[in-house]
Amino acid sequence: MLLRSSLGMAFVIGAMGFVHNIWILILLRFLQGLCAGYIPNASALIATETPKESSGTAIGILTTGYVSGNLIGPILGGVLAQVFSIRLTFIITGILLLIVFVLSLTLVHESFKPSDAPIAKRDGSLLSQFKNPTLIITLLVSTMIIQMGNNSITPIISLYVKELMHNVGPITVVAGIIAALPGISTLLSAPRLGRLGDHRGADRILVFGFVFAILMYFPQGFVSSVWTLGLLRFMIGISDGALFPTVQTLLSKNTPRELTGTIFSWNQSFQAAGSMLGSLLGGAVSGWFDYNGVFIFTALSLLLNFIGVLIFIPSMRHPFAKHSVD
Repeated sequence: MLLRSSLGMAFVIGAMGFVHNIWILILLRFLQGLCAGYIPNASALIATETPKESSGTAIGILTTGYVSGNLIGPILGGVLAQVFSIRLTFIITGILLLIVFVLSLTLVHESFKPSDAPIAKRDGSLLSQFKNPTLIITLLVSTMIIQMGNNSITPIISLYVKELMHNVGPITVVAGIIAALPGISTLLSAPRLGRLGDHRGADRILVFGFVFAILMYFPQGFVSSVWTLGLLRFMIGISDGALFPTVQTLLSKNTPRELTGTIFSWNQSFQAAGSMLGSLLGGAVSGWFDYNGVFIFTALSLLLNFIGVLIFIPSMRHPFAKHSVD
């Protein structure tokens, strides 16, 4: 699946640099979506090949790589488009993905053993094969809500910065910096929190992530200084570094090995749904209320999510007890 995704995206994205018709570009964008899936399959591979007691560290490192790409990608793309052309940006991206394909082919090795269970049975009663299907569903929904919270801020962050700066000064630059701050703190915190989860318990890190995120989102709706907003946005990245890798760690620890790829694909689908809902709801809430209301809405969403986690995963109510969900 890693080879399919990387090679497919290499050719599809590279081909975008040669199109002369908008409909062909739309078709290639559609094919790009069909070829996507490298990250969830990489997560699944890491989850199956890494000892359970070290899965938090491994997934934290993967998250670091993913976030680094999200930070570097727009900068690199902008520079290439400015220095060369937009077309060449697609071609270079295709070449980079072709390099990813070669690296995956030569350096990544998987000890794959096909499941003995009939395919029909595995597909027809997927949740019944889990010891705790309620936990799995709760974690998937949590992924969606956490991502929804992050993306609800995206449509309004530059406008909120403009409002706080009273439309005076380098608004675009400041908005870009503030938008990047959560990624920077996630980059710094995810590996450390992953290691801490392996030693102290992933459930403790998840509880910390929810509480910290709620406490950081609420004040963002009441700030009067762009620098205070920047500090709080930086702190949000720490909660992201706790929440996303820990949810994936708990999924991997509570999923049968032969179903790991399926569950991580589901997790990616729930994350994509959260991205879509977040953008829609962020714009809608800011229209109904104000930019401040988006942050309060996000905090309340995470609070309800946290309450749901405590209700449906009883061991989360006592994260510092010896018995834990992982």
